[in-house]
Amino acid sequence: MSVRPLREQVSDEEWRLRVDLAACYRLVALYGMSDLIFTHLTVKLPASVTGGTEHFLINPFGMLFEEITASSLIRIDRDGNPLTDSPLPVNRAGFVIHGAIHEARPEVACVLHTHTRAGVAVSARQDGLLPLSQQATLVMGSLAYHDYEGIAVRDDERARLQRDLGAHDCMILRNHGLLTVGMTIADAFWRMYTLESACRIQVDAQHGGGRLVLVDRQIVDGVTEAVSAVSDAHPARLAWPALRRRLDEVSPGYDH
Repeated sequence: MSVRPLREQVSDEEWRLRVDLAACYRLVALYGMSDLIFTHLTVKLPASVTGGTEHFLINPFGMLFEEITASSLIRIDRDGNPLTDSPLPVNRAGFVIHGAIHEARPEVACVLHTHTRAGVAVSARQDGLLPLSQQATLVMGSLAYHDYEGIAVRDDERARLQRDLGAHDCMILRNHGLLTVGMTIADAFWRMYTLESACRIQVDAQHGGGRLVLVDRQIVDGVTEAVSAVSDAHPARLAWPALRRRLDEVSPGYDH
């Protein structure tokens, strides 16, 4: 008996989110932000798809990010239990952070978490991210910090993660890595790309020695307004179609 492809088993809305999330996994790998099979990117399925129950999409534990496809993503419940068949398991411990953020921020559709070399380096500095670049100023207006508590497997850390993120869209997890959220997958990816770029620039600048020139606080405070003046569309949503086109050329197959 033949088995129908997953594309024929899910709604158009779920499939669109699956394709965008698979693209996001591929882009994280393409831009050097993956960590073998570890870390996670999640998206919450809308109530129109789930009937009001909270379900999420996450990567199967064991696939490299550049291997992820729309069909390989696993639907899970709020406790990280798989709801769709997969030959690979779900890393339920990896959903502790994501589940906490999705629970506290119902308006957030997507959560990205990375362990990049530059992100961890900046997270290990007491002064954290400095206003050294335009990239840094783009995220500093909505940047939070969370102290390291070991590998995130304990449920009691969830409340502190929620408290520390608050209403911010970016968070540096001390001695651990980076986290961003967004109302769309494109929003969360753009914030992660920008935060990661800011961390790489800072590591390079501090490695060079000499005195650093910091951006004036007044300029940092005015960045959000300045970005709005550039275009009516959010930069994430302007860039996303172009990023998808690049994937079609260099990493095809994510939309299968």
